[in-house]
Amino acid sequence: MQTILGSGGAIGTELAKSLKQYTSDIKLVSRNPKKVNDTDTLHQADLSDPAQVSKAIEGSEICYLTLGYDYNTKLWQEKWPSLIKNVVQGCIDHKSKLIFFDNVYAIGGDNVKHITESSPISPNSKKGEVRAFVDKHILENVEKGKIEAIIARAPDFFGTIKDRSLLMNLIYDNLVKGKAAQWFCNADVVHTTGFAPDLAKGTAILGNSPGTFNQVWNLPIDSARITGREWVKLFAAEMKTSDKVQVLPGWGMRALGVFVPILKEMYEMRYQYDREYYFDSSKFNKAFNFTPTTNSAAVKLTVAALEKK
Repeated sequence: MQTILGSGGAIGTELAKSLKQYTSDIKLVSRNPKKVNDTDTLHQADLSDPAQVSKAIEGSEICYLTLGYDYNTKLWQEKWPSLIKNVVQGCIDHKSKLIFFDNVYAIGGDNVKHITESSPISPNSKKGEVRAFVDKHILENVEKGKIEAIIARAPDFFGTIKDRSLLMNLIYDNLVKGKAAQWFCNADVVHTTGFAPDLAKGTAILGNSPGTFNQVWNLPIDSARITGREWVKLFAAEMKTSDKVQVLPGWGMRALGVFVPILKEMYEMRYQYDREYYFDSSKFNKAFNFTPTTNSAAVKLTVAALEKK
């Protein structure tokens, strides 16, 4: 059995679709799980309870952790350390392999200018410190031989499920209302963004291919170096609307953060927007001869699917 912990979000849903290629024995775990495939097994659990985490993992050959908490530093500090300890222990106890769907928050400062699997863990934000703890806990248990695991990293991503997709919130949601798109700090520097179905497909490939475990992988991304302004142009072209961009500077994020909670949370992450932020997935693409969906095709598919909803 292959189990997805936190199955209800954008990645968990797409991952369930991708895993169908490899197995029909898929267990979806969340507070309110819903079937993606007809053969899915549903398991309701509160993943803040270690006993329920262990029960959810029981019987799993591979466990994928795709859970995402609300974008709140205090919540992350409270929830992530205990969750990862419980998931790792559960995988050890039940002899399950672990694949952690990770972001790149543990990599900070100028290291985001070219993110590879060997980029150092170098957080310069509170949320990054939390993710660094999570990564280190997994890697330490791998080094001790207690668990087989993969850290599968992804940058910001987008798709038809807009929940927790900043790009969709800044660009699509504004354009569809006839407003100008928004961006942070500098719209003219490279900002890599992934396509959720490709990221999920890559995660499924890693879980079902030989020789992939006990290492870090960057999930498949179009290698084009595209800026925030160019992302807006891609969406505007498909939506047949203006490609005007309103850029909110760092000081503006801080000032408005007093009134807008998400901007308060984003202020410490401005280093991902005020300089180049480029995610390199060449290791994955070469290893699996994988051709990611192009950015333009991904935007086209996303807009077309949302128009049908």
